[in-house]
Parts: sequence; structure tokens; C-alpha cells
Amino acid sequence: MQLLSVNIGQKRTQQKGNELETTGIYKLPTHEPVQIGTLGIKDDFIASEKHHGGPDQAIYIYGAPDYAWWSKELGMEPGPGTFGDNLTITDLESSQYKIGDRLNIGTAILEVTAPRIPCSTLAARMGDPQFVKKYRRAERPGLYCRVIREGVVRTGEAVSLDPFAGETVMAIELFRDYYRTDKDEETLRRFLRAPIAIRARKDVERDLEKLLSRV
Repeated sequence: MQLLSVNIGQKRTQQKGNELETTGIYKLPTHEPVQIGTLGIKDDFIASEKHHGGPDQAIYIYGAPDYAWWSKELGMEPGPGTFGDNLTITDLESSQYKIGDRLNIGTAILEVTAPRIPCSTLAARMGDPQFVKKYRRAERPGLYCRVIREGVVRTGEAVSLDPFAGETVMAIELFRDYYRTDKDEETLRRFLRAPIAIRARKDVERDLEKLLSRV
């Protein structure tokens, strides 16, 4: 694999329904070396810290194969960063990755923590009120990562994978389960044994508590 693009969020406003919102989803490629710290890329604008960013979702990555699929689906070619990805990587299909998988890029090491759950900000970015539903059906969510080792990355560098050696939880499982109404205790407890992002963990813990309260 190879790092196809490094993308940094710009502070922008966009129309979302009847209101204007400030967002960092508009990310532009840079060809300069970029430092990745524990909270992500310096100067990468994050508007809603409640839902985005933080140590467990410091970097969002998307793969060229998933972009290629969207190009056919949309009838146009979305460029790197269109979906708010910080790093665009060749030969990476997000549905094939496990929570805990590690990616070595430049001198940095990233660990997969969660899939991206689409929101109305993404739909507004795409100019399509139905895009959240389309994104869900596509099952190409991209991957949030925590930074295991800070480092410098630049476009064109090789990307290598160190598969997670623990219990397998696929990122796409978390994505699908987010929408399920028939959640089960065994699956939720398995998710909690994986190194999932803190926001995802809180969601799973809440789902488990609700499930057990009905028993």
C-alpha cells in the first residue's frame, strides 16, 4: 500500500438544512511533510469536538478502492479528502480491516479504532440529503485511528499493515451493529474486549446496559 494523499481540514461554513454550520469536513491535499501527533494533524480543523477528533479518533483514513466504487456510484470522481479523510491510501478497503490493526506510515504508527458513522454534515458536504442512507448501504465507512507512535508522513510513502493478534472484531461489524435493533449480549461483550474508540465504547456500553435491563 501507499499513501496517496495527506489532507488537512479547512474551517468552512456550509448550509445544512435551514442553518449554517461551521465544519472541518472540507479537507485539502498537501504535498508537504506532515507531523501526526496524538490528537492528529496540526492545523486540521475540528468544529465539533463532541463527535470528532480526540486521541481515539485522531486520524480518519479512506481507501482508493472505496473511492473508486463511489466514482461509479456517483458518476463523478470525488478527490482525496472529499469524505473528510486525513489520509487516503491505495489498496485499502475499509470493510476488510479489524479493530486493533496497525498501519505503519512514515515514522508514525496508527491503530484502527472504529468505523465512521455518517452524519448530516457529510450529506450537506455532498449536496445530497439522502447521502447518509447511501453511505450506510455502501458499507465503505473508512476507519478512525488512534496514534500509537507520533511521526512524520508524506504523500507517496509506503504503508504496511500489522494485523491485530487479539480477538477479531471487524470494523464493519461495529458499523452494522450501530444500526441494529436486535442487539445481543455476546456480540456487545465481544466488542468491549476489543480496543475500540472511546465514543464507540460508550455506545456499546449503553446498548449493553439497555439490553440487560430488559432481562
